[in-house]
Amino acid sequence: MHADREWSLERVQPIEPSLLKRREIEARIAVPLIQAFAEKMEREQALAMATKVIQALACAAGREMAKKLGVNDMVAFTRVIRGVWAQDKALEMTMLEETDLKLSFDVTRCAYAELYEKLGMKEFGRCLSCSRDAGFAEGFNPRLKLQRTQTIMEGSPHCDFRFSLE
Repeated sequence: MHADREWSLERVQPIEPSLLKRREIEARIAVPLIQAFAEKMEREQALAMATKVIQALACAAGREMAKKLGVNDMVAFTRVIRGVWAQDKALEMTMLEETDLKLSFDVTRCAYAELYEKLGMKEFGRCLSCSRDAGFAEGFNPRLKLQRTQTIMEGSPHCDFRFSLE
């Protein structure tokens, strides 16, 4: 080893992939697993089981994010939406209301839906991505609730996110 090139693994900072890239990696593993389970049980059962696990993982991720930030109010949650969920232009959003108790916005373009479409996995997008949102919010702050009536993933022209802190 050259002395001028000495380094240790401890000094190398891992580069985290964007949330969109993580969803792609996960989908390439999860979809074949869900399909295999669907061969052994009803397809809807396999999807329901996967959705339940993914929601639990999202809730844990929300708790971890709040812990990492040291705060779990609506301002911090809004920063997560804009900084993590929308990273790499993954979401195009129209903000409608932003207060200490409410966050309302419409997603008019969703790269997550586009990703699953490109991978030929759009039918799994709701399970793999959309089902995470309410669980993540609840984990971030148990008083944080999501109301959503439509998603791009399911064919609507936009997703309507309405978060409230109860």
